[in-house]
Amino acid sequence: MPIYLYWGDDDYAIARAARTLQQRVLDPAWSAFNANKLDGRHPEAASNAIAQALTPPFGNGGRFVWLADTDWCQRCPEPLLSELTRTLPQLPPTTTFLLSTLKRPDGRLKSTKLLQRHARFTEFASIPPWKTEALLQRARQAATEANVRLDRSALEHLAATAGSDSRQLAQELEKLHLYGLGRDRPLDADDVAALVSTNTHNSLQLADAIRSADTARALTLVSALLARNEPPLRILATLTGRFRIWLRVKLAIACDDRDDRAVAAAAEIGNPKRLYFLRQDVQPLSIDQLRGTLALFLELELALKRGSESAATLQRGAITACRWCASPPTRPPGNLRHMQA
Repeated sequence: MPIYLYWGDDDYAIARAARTLQQRVLDPAWSAFNANKLDGRHPEAASNAIAQALTPPFGNGGRFVWLADTDWCQRCPEPLLSELTRTLPQLPPTTTFLLSTLKRPDGRLKSTKLLQRHARFTEFASIPPWKTEALLQRARQAATEANVRLDRSALEHLAATAGSDSRQLAQELEKLHLYGLGRDRPLDADDVAALVSTNTHNSLQLADAIRSADTARALTLVSALLARNEPPLRILATLTGRFRIWLRVKLAIACDDRDDRAVAAAAEIGNPKRLYFLRQDVQPLSIDQLRGTLALFLELELALKRGSESAATLQRGAITACRWCASPPTRPPGNLRHMQA
């Protein structure tokens, strides 16, 4: 009775993993009879999923039951908890029961603790855009699985282009696989640039524009990101993560810490060789400028969570942050009311 719980905000990765699991469980000739996917948002989905999971498969192979978007690990009524406690240990060994949710399981709930005893939990979280080493590692792994040979420059270009979008990464690798058929050398950055759809606007570029005090470019990037329906809080999360890394590197420089491995670990940088470029980035900035900009981002986040209009808030914030990075005022940027004046 294998039971799995997939959770995280990368819904495309969850769907791919679910398909792989289903193909492993089912006999193709009997898949139409033995595969069930239910929408966990419907009131009757939980009881129907349990009933299907208890049913032996027809013909050969096993039975696959997928309860998607379940909230069993966020809230679970007592009658359902009692039913799960009674039935989960009784599932037949021929059934593979998959639960999926976009939300983090609440470890305090009895239902979560029950599932932890019977199910295998796997997280599918999107990689933040500022974690470039993690994005590069995922691009390398995905290219290997897709049987696409890429050199280092091609991997870096692909990781920068696809970013944290696993759906786009898979689609681009399909094109690169076809293009690379019959070639006796790995694809390079020029090959990737010619085929991969490049998104010229991302939050990391916005961070660089603010760091360089390029107000015009920062405002252009804010407008482009919002036009692409990029969530404002995600934009701020990327900016905060980037400036936090720059601040930690700047503090290491101020302390004359030359242990690159220790600095990289403190800044959550996978490759210590990146410190050379990060040191160049922060050279024109002071610790106070980096701290003040981080404080501004936290105030912007609070304003957005309180219902401030996204475009105006981010535009005012970008202008203030650029001014702060160009020439810090006598006091840190703060109190969004003075930006609205």
